[in-house]
Amino acid sequence: MSLGNRYDHARAEKSALVLVNLGTPAEPTAPEVRRFLAQFLSDRRVIDLPRWMWWPILHLIILRFRPARSARAYRKVWTEEGSPLLLHTRALTEALATELRGRGWDQLQVAFAMTYGEPSIPGVLQRLRDDGVRRIAVLPMYPQYSATTTAPVNDQVVDTLKTWTHAPQLRLLDAYHSDPHWIDAIAASIERHWEQRGRADRLLFSFHGIPRRYFLNGDPYHCQCMASARRIAERLGLGDEDYHVSFQSRVGREEWLRPYTDQTLEQWGKQGVGRVQVVCPGFAVDCLETLEEIAMENAENFIAAGGKDLEYIPALNADPSHAAALASVAEQLLSGWQDADPDEAELGRRDERARQMALTSPNCPKA
Repeated sequence: MSLGNRYDHARAEKSALVLVNLGTPAEPTAPEVRRFLAQFLSDRRVIDLPRWMWWPILHLIILRFRPARSARAYRKVWTEEGSPLLLHTRALTEALATELRGRGWDQLQVAFAMTYGEPSIPGVLQRLRDDGVRRIAVLPMYPQYSATTTAPVNDQVVDTLKTWTHAPQLRLLDAYHSDPHWIDAIAASIERHWEQRGRADRLLFSFHGIPRRYFLNGDPYHCQCMASARRIAERLGLGDEDYHVSFQSRVGREEWLRPYTDQTLEQWGKQGVGRVQVVCPGFAVDCLETLEEIAMENAENFIAAGGKDLEYIPALNADPSHAAALASVAEQLLSGWQDADPDEAELGRRDERARQMALTSPNCPKA
């Protein structure tokens, strides 16, 4: 055992909260998108088909043709500072850290990682380990649990920690789809939009889709999406006829959760629905799927079908209400860790006992 990895008796055992988002290409170029998609679509949680069936499709078709098309879409939303998902995730992490410090979590480290791309989950966990963190709480940035999003986070965290000789205390958040603070924050963002723009003819809750087969196999995602929409609507005082739910971002020929967002909006346009407002409560921060797919592509298609206007209600991003809501969620996850560290005097006594033991034990290093 190297001295660098030796257990330090005089070092306080720190706690950390790690937010995890899906990830993003490093640049809006075909090579970088190809690299990102290769990692993302190779995950068995995302695509559960047999490898002999999926590998030719992925490498001979998808990774040859899709990167250039996706890169063009990324360029539409890319900023001078970089990827919107990365920028918003970093800003939200900083806002959450500030909020938690204001609640007394002065020693808590707050970091973020990406399931695919950088900063990677293994890299962030290693950095925390090197800094003396011994208690890690992981908060996937998905209000609704899915085997395609939350589960890969858990897989990578566990796969990383199982290689450590001294694994830390670990807590994994399952979902926060019905948390009242989060529900209030989403509802308040819709109300602010109404105050500025008024109400549209239709309000649509659009969630990211998953293959219907996953739902039939036991994934709770669909049920949690519906529960979120229902609770947000109740908070807004809406009846069942006052809002609609759909699912976006499907790929391939397999059936996904219905109704589909693009088909719903196209049908509304043909029916003469003039003005639509779309909110995406499953996305913690704005990204390609909200900024390009909804606010650009689907808005254009809705108008082309006969609609007048589609207004996208932005994600909560780093809004103070979002930081406050996630802080409440995090405090439940972190419960009991605030006062877990011994004080400096006890650390000193513990270190002295270890030094005395090192003088007499053949197993302890004398350095």
